Amino acid sequence: MIEIDGSMLSGSGTLLRYATAFATIRQEPLHMVRIRAKRAKPGLRPQHLLAVKACCSISGGHVEGAEVDSQEILYSPGKDLRGGEFRFDIGTAGSATMLAFTLIGPALFGRQASRFSIVGGLFQDFAPSFFHMQKVLIPLLGRMGADIKLIMDRPGYVPKGGGLITMVVVPLGGPLKPLQMIQRGAIEEIRGIALSSHLSQQKVSRRMADRCMQLLLRQVPDCEIDIMEDSTAAQRGAALAVWARSRENCLLGADQAGKPGRRSEAIADFVARSLIDDFGSGACTDRHLADQLILFAALADGTSEYSVPKVTDHVRANLWLVEKILGAHTEIKGKILKVSGIAYKTSNSLHLS
Repeated sequence: MIEIDGSMLSGSGTLLRYATAFATIRQEPLHMVRIRAKRAKPGLRPQHLLAVKACCSISGGHVEGAEVDSQEILYSPGKDLRGGEFRFDIGTAGSATMLAFTLIGPALFGRQASRFSIVGGLFQDFAPSFFHMQKVLIPLLGRMGADIKLIMDRPGYVPKGGGLITMVVVPLGGPLKPLQMIQRGAIEEIRGIALSSHLSQQKVSRRMADRCMQLLLRQVPDCEIDIMEDSTAAQRGAALAVWARSRENCLLGADQAGKPGRRSEAIADFVARSLIDDFGSGACTDRHLADQLILFAALADGTSEYSVPKVTDHVRANLWLVEKILGAHTEIKGKILKVSGIAYKTSNSLHLS
């Protein structure tokens, strides 16, 4: 049995999501205590609870302690990652993209393709946005051999949520490939999306895009941000995301969601500054990718190496977790992470579409 103390290191919900995903992939029971112990509201929130229940659903497993505020679970994954059609509704503005992230790993080792419909929040603070996942993370996973498609059917914001995404994951035919991203090269282009819902009269999308491009064009010669006006969301909301491609084909992104009292120009300033800071560090990844890629590097066949803007608590926590659960060897040299993957594959990986 995998035993995890959820108060270790970052003490965040990320530990729960990673641990649950690994347990599902390895088909090993997980006992986790002191879940999110360092947070203002410790224990499972609805979005964390659904991550566990979703892993139960796709594997045919069961869990004890699965209720909001619970700080201890005993999760026994099933033995059959069968794939197929699944729908999950968080019921709040909790992050739909983080739930999707949790499901990618197990779905890559299923018997057939999985199609997930997930309802929740797509744009909020303290969670990478839908656009970052679609335009930055998933293309990099594609280089590792993953076939993933992600579509936004409807935006969703705090506090109502109601956003809808569709994700299709095709099983691997073998283990993931490692990533090598040490030399970044100059940033050659920046692209982005400025989204607003029910705010066309206030020109929120245009204001975010114009301000952000004004700042970024001081750094690079090529920057374009598309304008997206939406009227399908359950409430007013906005989000801005940008991503940069370097000469060595590295990807870095930055994003921020709107909220009451946060001006369009302030969102643009934050997003531009975040991207400028990250590529000013010389890193080949951004602050979100730094810890997100660890899960997949640990499963890959070979050693992944990439540079990060900063070694954060999330990075250290995720490195600790892949060592403890998977036995992957990890190393930090300055701002370069090395993860020696375990070349994980299963007999279920038939690459069916």
